[in-house]
Amino acid sequence: MLLSPEEKRRFLKALEEDPEFRYAAAGLLGLGEVLNELWRLRADFNKFVELEGKRWEENWTRWEENNRRWEEDNKRWEENWRRWEENSRRWEENEKKWEENRKQWEAWFEAWKKFLGDYERRWEGASKRFDNIERRLSNVETTLGASVEAQFSRYVWEDLREVLEARGESVIRRTRNAMVDNVDVDLLLKAEKRVYVVEVKIRPGVEDVGTLLAKADVVTSALGKEAVPILTGAWIGDDVEKYARGKGVLVYKH
Repeated sequence: MLLSPEEKRRFLKALEEDPEFRYAAAGLLGLGEVLNELWRLRADFNKFVELEGKRWEENWTRWEENNRRWEEDNKRWEENWRRWEENSRRWEENEKKWEENRKQWEAWFEAWKKFLGDYERRWEGASKRFDNIERRLSNVETTLGASVEAQFSRYVWEDLREVLEARGESVIRRTRNAMVDNVDVDLLLKAEKRVYVVEVKIRPGVEDVGTLLAKADVVTSALGKEAVPILTGAWIGDDVEKYARGKGVLVYKH
């Protein structure tokens, strides 16, 4: 069946202006399924576009947030970098100071080592001189002690002799530096009835009183006579004298 030009014109116009007619014609031509699939694809595409739009908005929000964070981090990094540069300058300055201090310490150590060497040499010389002086003082002390002991022994002997003569008692023997049972007695006077044990000290102390009493006990045991302890010296303190007299010791001051 052939259409006239007018019918063709009207048919095309109906396809263009009437959607229902157009779909019916398309269905007759086998295009219905294709159009339905296209509609579904269009709907799916619209949903996809909508979802992607939301995702892009969310991502954009995240990117803006990340961008703010990056800007803040960048500021922090810039601040840290300035601090590192400042610390680096300080470390360089401290390094210079440490180097200067190290040189000063080395110079001080060398000076101190030299001083110790000089001091050690001087100390050795002084020690030798001190030993020499100490030996000389020891000799003087020994000589002086012997002289003082002899002098005070003579004083005690003279005083005691007068006392004994007044009692009618005579001295049998007088011995300086007597040795009785390995005990050294400065002056030992043997009388008829008693024995007198004399301890001579330049500056006697309380401990010397105890030593004298012990010597008197040894002499009494060895000689079988009563031993009378006598303490004499140049400087006898009041406390020592009081203690000695309280122990029955005769005290002679000169």
